[in-house]
Amino acid sequence: MKNAILFVAVVAMMIAATSCQPGGAPDVKLETRADSASYAIGVLVGANNKKQLEGAPGGKTMNIEAMAQAFRSSSLGEEVKISEEDANALIQKFFMEENDREAQENLEAGNKFLEENGKREGVTTTESGLQYEVLTEGTGEKPAATDQVRVHYHGTLTDGTVFDSSVDRGEPTVFGVNRVIPGWTEALQLMPVGSKWKVYIPAELAYGERGAGANIGPNSALVFEVELLEIVKEDNK
Repeated sequence: MKNAILFVAVVAMMIAATSCQPGGAPDVKLETRADSASYAIGVLVGANNKKQLEGAPGGKTMNIEAMAQAFRSSSLGEEVKISEEDANALIQKFFMEENDREAQENLEAGNKFLEENGKREGVTTTESGLQYEVLTEGTGEKPAATDQVRVHYHGTLTDGTVFDSSVDRGEPTVFGVNRVIPGWTEALQLMPVGSKWKVYIPAELAYGERGAGANIGPNSALVFEVELLEIVKEDNK
């Protein structure tokens, strides 16, 4: 869970604090070096906070005006509606519950997707729950778990959201077969070199409850188009 936002978010509200005042935020004049430095801090912290909130469970439901008001009152030493001690406990509880809720929703959605997908002609489901669809069948050898491989891939969530793509970057990637998520490790050992498969990976064979980055939430099923270009030999790295 992305706990880093819990403290950054409150600090960042100095940017929005003036929006609670009548007439909204005034035009800030940057007349001194301190003015400019203060504004620059606000830009950097605010941009970072925005990104973290977007990727955090429940982040999109945050009441920015409430956060801004609390920041201003606390900074000025005015009375606040929630104590610091209670605030810490409340924040931890909120994000834990939101993470659990999102994880359960993702798990149910992923399971439903895989159940329907597994019924399609051409889709094979392995004993582990991994699914794959052969787009191009290669004729080369199959890599072992200890091999290094060069691949092109395009990764999305089940709704089509792209989270990573060597294809979009225009550069294949090299990695150890046993150095990636379990779904990849299993699929690669089934693929002859020269193959291009579409691989459907359940959450437990992907990033599980922890998720990954801003776009892969907890318990997310993943979809990859994977092209196995070669097994990389020591003298060919």
